[in-house]
Amino acid sequence: MSTLTLRRLSETFAIHSLQRESSVPDAVFNAPIFFLAKTYDEISIVLPEHIEIDSEEVENGWQAFEVVGPLDFTLTGIMSNISTVLANEKISIFAISTFDTDYVLVKSDKFEEAKAALIKNNYQVI
Repeated sequence: MSTLTLRRLSETFAIHSLQRESSVPDAVFNAPIFFLAKTYDEISIVLPEHIEIDSEEVENGWQAFEVVGPLDFTLTGIMSNISTVLANEKISIFAISTFDTDYVLVKSDKFEEAKAALIKNNYQVI
């Protein structure tokens, strides 16, 4: 696999959990960036931390790396490789994939450590 470039997003994110039957707050759809997932059990929302919504639980203080794309669907191992590098450093992640690319969120206090580990493993981080 060729060297991938990861870009740090400037926002600090919060990860929210809502009950499955909850309505998604309008503030989510007005956010400059957000990620939304609904399963049979719950709704997860990731959005900039400064945007407050009512939720069952919230985990604040996440920074995001964006894999600079777009990425072709035939590419394999992107998230596996990144998560392995970070797991080897005992850094937990929250991963999100979109049609065009992937995002890897790490706790803010682990960001610089994660960045150093990725650079050491031949990732470009901008």
